[in-house]
Amino acid sequence: MKALVFGSNGQDGYYLKEICCENEVEVVPVSRSVGIIGDVSDLEFVKHLVGQHRPEYIFHLAASSTTKHGALFDNHQTIATGTLNILETAKEYAPNAKIFITGSGVQFKNNGQPINENDEFEASSPYAIARIQSVYAARYYRTLGLKVYIGYLFHHESPLRKENHLSQKIASAVSRIATGSEEILEIGDISVEKEWTFAGDVIQGIWTLMSQENIFEAAIGSGIYFSVKDWLKICFEQINLNWEEYVKIQQGFIPEYKRLVSDPGTINQLGWTPKVSLSQLAQMMVIEKVKNQEIV
Repeated sequence: MKALVFGSNGQDGYYLKEICCENEVEVVPVSRSVGIIGDVSDLEFVKHLVGQHRPEYIFHLAASSTTKHGALFDNHQTIATGTLNILETAKEYAPNAKIFITGSGVQFKNNGQPINENDEFEASSPYAIARIQSVYAARYYRTLGLKVYIGYLFHHESPLRKENHLSQKIASAVSRIATGSEEILEIGDISVEKEWTFAGDVIQGIWTLMSQENIFEAAIGSGIYFSVKDWLKICFEQINLNWEEYVKIQQGFIPEYKRLVSDPGTINQLGWTPKVSLSQLAQMMVIEKVKNQEIV
């Protein structure tokens, strides 16, 4: 069996490859930089790949993970157009494939309460708009007989996160401080609450969703939220330091939300719950980086 993975170069692609290998599924990696080089927004490119490999699984993980207006067209092309290209091509060349389209917690109306797959969407950013369009495309192609799954993902982290994500920005700074850096970490609103789920656990949730054919959409998250302050505290605890001595709060910072948390009831009913705790995640992201820096 084969899995065609668009956007294979990120943390999700890495952990998905591990799970596919465990299940004896060959991964065909596609991204803009490694593996098979190409763009999911290019219809002819997608047609060629799907027609050549006739995969049993197709995963659309590709995205520019920012809600900023400047990414409007990139988000539209990669997420929305990419979804249409995959679905139309699968309809022609791989009609029996199981297809995964990534959704996001930020495409929902957020009043601070737990969000599930049945809640109302809100076009609050160009990123959300592209995700919403992808969902409606997926639902349409489902009526045409395709097995299209949507996992609405919330914040999930790992040592593979890039430093433009707050989790890694903090973990990386802590690891440098542990090895002698005297830097001060500038952070916005540390009262913001969100999930800090391990990416490997979330990808296992995606595999759980796709391993059955009764439910096709689910919020995949821990349902447990922690504040940015909690993350700071537990990361600095890994190196036995007080976070307050190394952090400067940015005045006037306005966050996109005060709390973003999932209601994972549906995916829990399918037998999935995350395994890695917040402290284990912090150890994974801080201590291993410290060790690597010491070796260098």
